[in-house]
This record gives sequence, C-alpha cells and structure tokens, in this order.
Amino acid sequence: MPAEWVAHKQTWMIWPERTDSWRLGSKPAQQAFVAVIKAIAEFEPVSVGVSAKQYANAVAQLTDTGSKFAIRVVEMANNDAWCRDTGPTFVTNAAGDVRGIDWAFNAWGGLNGGLYFPWDKDDQVASKVLGIEQLPRYRTDDFILEGGAIHVDGEGTLLTTEECLLNSNRNPDLSREQIEQQMREYLGIDKVLWLKQGIFNDETDDHIDNMACFVKPGEVVLAWTDDETDPQYARSKAALDYLEASTDAKGRKIIVHKLPQPAPIIATADEYATVDDSMMAKPREANTRLAGSYINFYLCNGGLIMPSFDDPNDKVAADILQKLFPEHKVVMVPGREILLGGGNIHCITQQQPAK
Repeated sequence: MPAEWVAHKQTWMIWPERTDSWRLGSKPAQQAFVAVIKAIAEFEPVSVGVSAKQYANAVAQLTDTGSKFAIRVVEMANNDAWCRDTGPTFVTNAAGDVRGIDWAFNAWGGLNGGLYFPWDKDDQVASKVLGIEQLPRYRTDDFILEGGAIHVDGEGTLLTTEECLLNSNRNPDLSREQIEQQMREYLGIDKVLWLKQGIFNDETDDHIDNMACFVKPGEVVLAWTDDETDPQYARSKAALDYLEASTDAKGRKIIVHKLPQPAPIIATADEYATVDDSMMAKPREANTRLAGSYINFYLCNGGLIMPSFDDPNDKVAADILQKLFPEHKVVMVPGREILLGGGNIHCITQQQPAK
C-alpha cells in the first residue's frame, strides 16, 4: 500500500443523502461535500458515486464548477457517504500496477455497536469502484477492515489503534498476530504500530485517521491537547510515549509532531433536531462531544485539504501542517457539517494512486 502522498490518478467520494445521519434532509452536508470536492478538484480529478435517486441533484451541483480538474459523477448505490471505509484500499507492485482490496464491511461493528443497518450496498462500493476502473480485486470475505483504521508510510510501517482493530465487533476470532498477518499479506507491510486509543468519543471505535498519521517515513503527526483535564489528554500522552519509544519497519526512531485540537465541539439540539429517527441508524444525540480533529485532513496532488472549525487553533494547525508538508498547498474547508455526521475530510475521501 503506497503512502497517501504519492501521485494520485484521482480521488473517490460518495454523495451524502441519509436523512437519519445528516440534518435538514442532507442538504447542508451536500453543500459541505461540494466544497471538499471543489477544493480537491483544484489538484486532481474527483469521481463521486451517487445513488440513482440523487443523481440529477448531484450532477446539477457538480457541473460547471470552474474546477481545474474534472469532476465525474457515476451512479452507485450506497448506504452512506464514507468512502474511506467502503471504497477499495489500493495497492501497487514494483512495476506500478494498481489493484484494489475490497475489505468486508459491517458499518463499524455490525449488530454489536455498528452505526446503521443494513450495510449491504456499502459492502459493494469497493467492488463497483474497481469494476469501473477495470482493476483487479482482492476480496476479504472473512476479514473486516475500514480504510480509516489504517495509515501507512509506504515503506513497510502501518499505524492503527487497538480500540478499533482488536475490537470484538470486527474480527473476534482473530488474535492480534493473526490480524497483523492479514495486513502483511494484503498490504505488503512489515511492522504494525499499535496505539491503544484514538480521539475521545470517536464512534468508529477510534479510527487512526482522526488521531495520528505519517508525515513521511519515520515521522508522525499526532492530535494533541495540553489540557490535562481533557479526556483526550491521557489518550494523546499515551500515544506520544508509545511512539517516541518505537521504531519503524526500517529501524528509524519515530519523530512525533504535535497538532493541537480544536476546543471541544458540542452538537447542539437545533443541529440534530432535523435528523430523522428511522430506527435503522444510531440516533444522533444533542449535547454530546464530537470527535473533532485536524488530523482528519486529506493529501492530494500538491494539496492538503483540512477541516476548519471557526476555532483559533484552525490557523495554528494550518501553519504546522504547512511546515510539515512544504510542497503542498494547505486549503481549509469548513468541517463542522461533516463532523455532525460522524467524521471529516479524510473519512469521506479515498485516493487512487497513479499507475
């Protein structure tokens, strides 16, 4: 699996429409996704999977955007819009040939803590993407994984959390060693770095892409707070101590860069008042802390698309990321609307490496 900073052919996304996940009939979420799509399309092409019901609406919103690169809309049934987790994980070989892994998907826990039911259409997204691209597919019927649960450096090291991959609602019959072996075989990695936990209140069971990611081989950027009374502090401090005591697959000591978090983001009663109660999705509860994090940014060809939260740390985080990625242009896109649905920019994107 190549690192996210290698050249992309395009970015894949899925159009949001669930009214029991997204408020006001999903219209604010759609506007937020359009902003992300336009931002990415200044750097590389974007393909957007859209249900038949929403196809005309999406085409209308994504046509004549004036973007530098093409935005392609393709009809694709889905259960929700988290392409990082439902789309394929792309891998390459020494010759540059691209193939895709179609992980089994159970909506972040199935009937044991999952976020919605059914998830059958989401479990077909990766296969459909690979079919459209005419790329070979590896299917893991007996192994559940989401793309947001892993980060790689492209040189053999993978970063994840125990809270997610060792959770009994993913692969309960597999040991840590067996899970590592699956990832070695499918992703070509040599070493797994296991953080215990991720961002506080992350409903994905602590995906790594909200907590920490590689900046380059041997260097990691980590979500951080200096407030020792914040429940995130102990999580971030444990991750810092672990990473600074670790080496990567090449034997390099890990260098950690701290990225401050936004102030706690609380969903309001008004924001969730118009989310439907369908009995098919986990209810959205007002006055709960959302898993806000600047780590949930996306790297594209020359661009770094990051969420902003109308917070003083928006600029602080952007400045840090700009220094860490000097060859990328940092672009901030409002992230609260996406966060209300459970994730952010990295969660809704999936990179397809260039051949």
